Amino acid sequence: MADSFPRQKARTRNFTLGAPRSFQISGDGRRVLFLRSPGGEDPSTGLWMFDPVDGEERRVADPEELLDTGAAESLSPEEQARRERARETAGGIVSYSIDRNARQAVFAQAGRLFLADLDEGEIRELEVPSPAFDPRLDPSGRRVAFVHDRSLQVIELADNAVTRLAGEDDPAVSWGLAEFVAAEEMDRGRGYWWAPDGQALLATRVDESPVEELWIAAPVDPSAPARAVRYPRAGSANARVEVHLLQLPSSSAIPVVWDDTAFPYLVAGHWDEHGPMITVQSRDQRRLLALAVDPANGQVSPLADQTDPEWVDLFPGLPRRLGDGRLVSVGRQADAPALVIDGRPVSAPELEIRSVLDVSGHQVLFAASLEPTQTHVFNWEDQGEIRQLTSEPGIHTAVRGGGKTLIGSAGLSHSGTWWTLGSHRFQSRAETPLLTPDVRLLRLGPRELRAGLLLPTGHEPGRPLPVLMDPYGGPHFQRVAEARNLWLESQWLADQGFAVLVCDGRGTPGRGLEWARAVSRDLAGPPLEDQVEALQAAAEDAPELDLGRVGIRGWSFGGYLAALAVLRRPDVFHAAVAGAPVTDWRLYDTHYTERYLGTEPDGLDREPYERSSVLGDAASLRRPLLLIHGLADDNVLVAHTLQLSQRLTESGRLHSVLPLSGITHMTPQELVAENLLRLQAEFLQRALVQPQ
Repeated sequence: MADSFPRQKARTRNFTLGAPRSFQISGDGRRVLFLRSPGGEDPSTGLWMFDPVDGEERRVADPEELLDTGAAESLSPEEQARRERARETAGGIVSYSIDRNARQAVFAQAGRLFLADLDEGEIRELEVPSPAFDPRLDPSGRRVAFVHDRSLQVIELADNAVTRLAGEDDPAVSWGLAEFVAAEEMDRGRGYWWAPDGQALLATRVDESPVEELWIAAPVDPSAPARAVRYPRAGSANARVEVHLLQLPSSSAIPVVWDDTAFPYLVAGHWDEHGPMITVQSRDQRRLLALAVDPANGQVSPLADQTDPEWVDLFPGLPRRLGDGRLVSVGRQADAPALVIDGRPVSAPELEIRSVLDVSGHQVLFAASLEPTQTHVFNWEDQGEIRQLTSEPGIHTAVRGGGKTLIGSAGLSHSGTWWTLGSHRFQSRAETPLLTPDVRLLRLGPRELRAGLLLPTGHEPGRPLPVLMDPYGGPHFQRVAEARNLWLESQWLADQGFAVLVCDGRGTPGRGLEWARAVSRDLAGPPLEDQVEALQAAAEDAPELDLGRVGIRGWSFGGYLAALAVLRRPDVFHAAVAGAPVTDWRLYDTHYTERYLGTEPDGLDREPYERSSVLGDAASLRRPLLLIHGLADDNVLVAHTLQLSQRLTESGRLHSVLPLSGITHMTPQELVAENLLRLQAEFLQRALVQPQ
C-alpha cells in the first residue's frame, strides 16, 4: 500500500518517534540529557547527552545493544500501567533519572536496571531483582531506589548491596507506587522522593483493598483468564494512601501524620533543602493543604490552605519553595489562576498560569497565557519583575537547570516542537507529515468561542460541504491552539470532503476560572450548547457549511460529547462517531468525576449524574451512530459502550459498534490506529456525503 497520512500517522505514533523529549539539565549546567529514537518510525528510544561547550549530541545508551539479541521487551504489570497512565507509546528507554550534576543516569529496560557513568561513557547492569520498576538515583549519586514486586528497594552503588526498605506480602498493598487516580487524574506518577543528601526517602504505602475489584476480559481468546483491576468508581471507596519517612541505612519507617479522613487524597510530595512536604486534598476537592513534614518525627505543619466553592485546581510542578523558604503556589486573582509567592499574587490578572516549570534560588519559571490559543514562558525574579521569554505565536514550554533555560516551541509555521538552548537547536528525526494543515482560527458567537475551520485542500469557494465537528470539548485539554500538529488529523478529514470545525467550549482550559467552572454539576449542557453555537456562528461567515449535513466525532470526553450531540440534538447533528465514550459518569473514576458532578456524605447526588448521562437518551436516537471501544480499556471501561448499546437495542434503535480486541484507551497499535481513522471517515461519508 502506498504511504498515506493515516498510515504515516500510525507508524510514527502521531509523529512523536524521532523527536527529542524528556529533557533534564544537570545542576552545574554542564550536561543536557534527553530521549530520542533513531528515526521517525523506530519506537526504540535511546538516551542522549548534549555538551553545551562543544555543541555535540552523543548517544549514551542504545536499548538494542543492552538486551540479548532477539530478546523481546518484557514489561511488568506496574510498568504497563505506568505507560498507559502516561500515554507512553514508544519502547526502549522511556524514562530515566540522573543525580544532581548528571554524572550518572539510571533507567529500566525490559525489567532490568542499567547505570550509565556519564563521565566514563560506560554502562553496567545493576544486580537487582527483576522486574524492576521506576528506578531513581539519589541526588548524591550513591544509591538507586526502585520498586520490585510492590516493594521499595535500594541498591548501594559502591558494593551492589540491595536492601528491601519496605514491602508486604499482601497483594493489595504496595510501597513507592502511585495509585490509579493519582497517576490518571492528579499528574502524580510516582510514589517516592529522595532527600537531597540521599539519606532518607519520603514514600507512599498504598492499600487498594477497599477499592472495588473489576474484571477486564479478553473475548477474542476464550482461554485467556480475565484480568482483575482495582477501579474506584464515582461514589465508591478509594485506595488508602499513607506516607512514611524511610531512614537509611536502618530502613526505619516513621509515619507522616495528617488528618487523612478529611484529606484522603495525596496530590504531591517533594523534598528540598528545607525538608520534606506533601500536598493533600479533601474528597470534595474544595480544599487543598500544603504541609511541611518534620523529618525527625513525621509531624506536619501547614504551609498553605486553599479553598474554592467548586474545586481547587491542581497545577503541575507544585508545591515548591524558593531558596529562602517562601512557598510558590497558584491561587486566584480576579478570574485567573495567578502565581502566588508566600500567599501574595505576583502576576497580572490578565495572565493565566498554566504550569510552574521550575523553582530555583529566587526565580520561578512558569508557562502562562494572555490569549487561550497561545502559551508562553515567563520568568519571575525576586525583585518582582516578570519577563516574557518567548514571543512567537504558539505553544511554548521550558526546562531549566544549572542556570540554563531550554525552550520548547510549537507553532503553526512548523511541525512538532523545536527545542533550543541558546543557539543550539536539538535535532529532530521525526518524519515530516505528508500534509500541511490550513486552519482558519476563529472567535465565534457572543462567547467568542475559540475555534478552527479547515476546508479540503483546493476547495472551490462556494461549493457546499458537509460539516464535521471534531471536538474534545471537556476539561484539561485544548484542541484549538497555535500548534501545527494538533490540526493534522482534522485536515486529513477535511480532505475526505468535509468542512471540519473544531471548537473549545466552556469547561476547557485557558479561558479563566468561571469558564472552567461552567460545567460544575452539568458536564452535558454547556459543552453541547457551545458546539451548537459555534456551528451556527461559523455558518454565518462561511457559506460552504451545509447545516443540513452535520456530523460529529470524538474520543474519550469527545466521544461522550459526540454521542450526546446526536442523541439530544438530532435537529442539528445528523451522524456521530463516539470513540471510548463515557456514557454513565457513575462508572468513571472518583477524582475526575466527583470534581465536576459532586459527591454527598451518603452517596452521589443523583440529579447531576443523570443529567450528564446519555443512557437515558437512548430511545431518542434517529441518526447514524458508530460506537468504538477498546475491550482492554482500563480507563474508560468498555462497559460504557456496551451499556449504551444495550439501551439502544432495547429501544429498537439501529446503531453500530466496533469492538477493538486487546486495545486500551490509547490505541497505539499501528494497524488498528491506521484503519480506525479510515473506518471513521468511511462511516461519516456514507452518512453525510454519499447520496442517500
